[in-house]
Amino acid sequence: MDKEITPELNSYLSFNLGQEQFAANVGKVLNILEMTKITEVPKAPDYMKGVINLRGTVLPVVDTRIKFGMTATEYTTNTCIIVMEVEMEGEQVQVGALVDSVQAVVEIENEDIQPPPSIGSKFKSEFIEGMAKVDDKFIMILNMEKVFSTDEIVTIKEKTDEGETKIEKSEKSTKKKAK
Repeated sequence: MDKEITPELNSYLSFNLGQEQFAANVGKVLNILEMTKITEVPKAPDYMKGVINLRGTVLPVVDTRIKFGMTATEYTTNTCIIVMEVEMEGEQVQVGALVDSVQAVVEIENEDIQPPPSIGSKFKSEFIEGMAKVDDKFIMILNMEKVFSTDEIVTIKEKTDEGETKIEKSEKSTKKKAK
């Protein structure tokens, strides 16, 4: 199957994790959701907060702060879930990324993106595609395909299936009580 050739998008959605600002290419962002109840999935990895029902589809939600080696997200009125689509071994997988707050969509030209720092970064640099300076602030540009390894995506999918069963049971229980 031939891959479609699409022009490189230079628009990025910027968001905060703690004091740091990150950005993901808008081509990977499907939606931004207000914080909602997350159904926990037993024995899921610590960075997987659980699953939510997104218009009839079960979406795994990952605490991006934990994934990046930071403290867990503290929920505030600004906390939200960015729904992203990442490609793993040719398959498109949707994942909800929990972030402290969404900032803006910014235009960043490729020539304005510097290579990621090789030492001294407290974040795993394999996730970071580069650094860009926007309004006197550095933004770390993420490569969303590298944020999750194939093994992690397999685990997330398995736990999402378990969470789907849990959500269905919860909805059936709610309907019985309503009768």
